[in-house]
Amino acid sequence: MGETQIPWQTVVTFLEARRGLLDGVVFSGGEPTLQPDLESAIKQVKALGFRIGLHTGGPYPGRLAQVLPLVDWVGFDVKAPKKAYDRITGARRSGVKAMRSLRLLLDSGVAYDLRTTVHPDLLSKEELLELAAEVSDAGGKDHRIQRFRPDGCADAELINSPNVALGIRP
Repeated sequence: MGETQIPWQTVVTFLEARRGLLDGVVFSGGEPTLQPDLESAIKQVKALGFRIGLHTGGPYPGRLAQVLPLVDWVGFDVKAPKKAYDRITGARRSGVKAMRSLRLLLDSGVAYDLRTTVHPDLLSKEELLELAAEVSDAGGKDHRIQRFRPDGCADAELINSPNVALGIRP
């Protein structure tokens, strides 16, 4: 366990004390579908009576498929048009996995929020239009574009980009 990790039982104890005060719990991250025990954690929290939300970028479609029947809402981060995914994420075949996850989500009937965070140095206007078309063609509704904010970003080059400081948009 890392220095900043909280033992799971501490989380469960906290949630038990919050029954009736909180409506739901959102599993967020990093990437929560990376966690092998995500399904059992969601089941445990759901058994306490909480609604369940999930934030994901969809890199693990198999695990997403396991938990979709258990969640009430998904915040899905669509990183880029499919052809630019590997460049944006730095992970091979990440676009294929993300689009498979998007398809699973859209077919599931689970409520969702589709969003793309845009750094002006990473995606062009043309790529954003291509992405919007891909999401629309897949059946996604209300896809939102949100501006990059440097808080929490570990990449100094992205944080210190003059385009971010100037508020330049693609």
